[in-house]
Amino acid sequence: MFDEAVFQIVPVWTVFFAGIGAIIGSFANVAILRFQSNESVVRPASRCPKCKAPIAWKDKIPIVSWFLLRGRCRACQEPISKRYWIVEALTAALFALVFLKYGWSWTLLELLIFFSGLVIVSFIDLDTFLLPDKYTLPGMVIGLVGAALSPERSFLDAILGLVFGGGFLWAVAYFYYILRKEEGMGGGDIKLLAWIGAVLGWQSIAFVIIAASLVGSVIGLLAASRDQKGMKTVIPFGPSLAFGAVLYALAGQNIAQLYNDFFFPYLTMTP
Repeated sequence: MFDEAVFQIVPVWTVFFAGIGAIIGSFANVAILRFQSNESVVRPASRCPKCKAPIAWKDKIPIVSWFLLRGRCRACQEPISKRYWIVEALTAALFALVFLKYGWSWTLLELLIFFSGLVIVSFIDLDTFLLPDKYTLPGMVIGLVGAALSPERSFLDAILGLVFGGGFLWAVAYFYYILRKEEGMGGGDIKLLAWIGAVLGWQSIAFVIIAASLVGSVIGLLAASRDQKGMKTVIPFGPSLAFGAVLYALAGQNIAQLYNDFFFPYLTMTP
């Protein structure tokens, strides 16, 4: 799954990329929180959401500061959500895994940007049931520009990925509305899958949809069992799509190979 040559230098560069990921995760926390308050991600400076006291530099160290402060604001002692360090740790892990998988490459740069965006929109979707255009639309453009510049990707694959990804979910949403006379999928999910297709190519679409549907179904059943609405419980689909995209980028080919080996062994048999 991972490049063995790259794996040999884990102690140096993997830790470096994990650290960069944690820093980007800290920025992601700001973007997630301030989307809901409709504030700039640049100004004002970081502050406690409860008492509004400015956060000192020593309390901004990703992951570490939350534990040093024991999960409380230094000024007002109000609890700080565990999500802050979880988002930072998640982004750090994703950055490290991408480097282990792709090493120094154009794809590395593209996926670091892509995964950062997926973390942001996934947590926004969890909080608000929205996948904002301010992230999904630029994501599509960046995906296409990346394909045009990258020697490792096909621009045609990116175009087809955008069209097939967005078009498939649009068709599903359209026919669901015709049959049920109610919306079953938001436009944000359509744009997110188009973004995923623009970055990962049309070949990823089926895998991402299947993985997202399986994960979404499990989460939906768990949520329904805890909610009085039962099977009418609504859950955001964006995080499931993001999970499918990450899984495809990191292990999609390996999973597909295992699937083929198990169900269609004759296709991989050597004479």
